[in-house]
Amino acid sequence: MWLVRQLKHVRRLVYRLRRVYDRRYGAQKFRRRLAAAPIKRIVVGSASKHDLAWIPTDRDYLDLCRPEHWAQMLAPGSLDALLAEHVWEHLTPEEALAAAKICYTYLKPGGYLRVAVPDGLHPSPEYIDWVKPGGAGPGQLTNGHQVLYTYRTLGHLFESAGFRVRLYEYYDEMGKFHFSDWDPADGTIRRSRRFDRRNQGGKLAFTSVVLDAVKPGATETSRS
Repeated sequence: MWLVRQLKHVRRLVYRLRRVYDRRYGAQKFRRRLAAAPIKRIVVGSASKHDLAWIPTDRDYLDLCRPEHWAQMLAPGSLDALLAEHVWEHLTPEEALAAAKICYTYLKPGGYLRVAVPDGLHPSPEYIDWVKPGGAGPGQLTNGHQVLYTYRTLGHLFESAGFRVRLYEYYDEMGKFHFSDWDPADGTIRRSRRFDRRNQGGKLAFTSVVLDAVKPGATETSRS
């Protein structure tokens, strides 16, 4: 028990130190990495988990709800791709649409935003209790979720912002799971059919609505 408490204490300390570092140096580091990247792909909402080809960000300097952050850090139409895993459900409906429009502005024509959110049509009552607004998963007091999306409502949100939507994973109203193959090199979604470790023995314990929101353009961004 003592060891467990000490490990928790160390994790909290590391988290606090990382937050201090990000507040002081994160924006400078982000600018340097972005300037050096031949393909400009960034992750929003997760500074700790990202693939090597992607540049992480932090809301201290690139908050989806603060357009001035984006204007200070980026030029419109300059990004090849964005990735947001389990971010949009933390935004109010008004914030969600405004954030989608921000992403549309800063993507190149043909660029894309890969999004994953909890699936409001997942057939497991336990899953829904975890992910619904005000719900609480294991070890959580509350999940901080504002909206529980389905494939229809999430797709409509991004279409309303001007995107063309490609759905990859979702449950439908009849409880059937739909899957279209997607390349993790184009943005790994960890809470998905293939990559979530809770999905064992053919049982889909935790999945997401996964889609690409593509900004229309003459040439779609290369995905490699």
